[in-house]
Amino acid sequence: MTGARHLVVYAKAPRMGRVKRRLAADVGVATAWSFYRASLFKVLAGLHGGGRWQRWLAVTPDAATEDCRRWARAWCPLPQGSGDLGARMARTMQDLPPGPAVIVGSDAPDVHADHIAHAFDALGRHDAVFGPADDGGYWLVGLRRRPRVPPAFRGVRWSTDHALADTLANLDGLSVAMLETLVDVDDGAALDRWRTGEGRQFTGVGREM
Repeated sequence: MTGARHLVVYAKAPRMGRVKRRLAADVGVATAWSFYRASLFKVLAGLHGGGRWQRWLAVTPDAATEDCRRWARAWCPLPQGSGDLGARMARTMQDLPPGPAVIVGSDAPDVHADHIAHAFDALGRHDAVFGPADDGGYWLVGLRRRPRVPPAFRGVRWSTDHALADTLANLDGLSVAMLETLVDVDDGAALDRWRTGEGRQFTGVGREM
């Protein structure tokens, strides 16, 4: 790999009523907000990496970019910009300085630095890496971005059980590695699965495609 390693955490500003709306429909606004704040800060605290990667925090709404300096001082703020999730992630992958890039969300509380290290190791041998979620989506996506950035996120059906499959279809012909499956907490059922500890044991890179 050439260039610095870039880790980007995608997050919403932790404002009550503005985050985890699907979860809030099941457990209430206050509980959803409390979970989101705890998950976000746990993820940020656990991914410092000891200087092994450059840390970016991609925030929405863009107006919250400066505010995040108060609660994520060690992270470089980055506005997500406009468009759906795919458009925003594609823009991030295109605009970052040279080097492999990994994007994670803040909805998988059990992601930690070992996951990120394994993802970057996988990008030394593969074009892309995913951390699949148990709902058909993914909690991590990484691209080598060399010799070009593939159109990984074009036409993906977000917030459905097709998200990972759609993204993989966009990468047809490229080499892909998979990490372990984690619970991505988007609704009450996923919160219950996470609380019972399903899928929470780290096992490293699981398989290659």
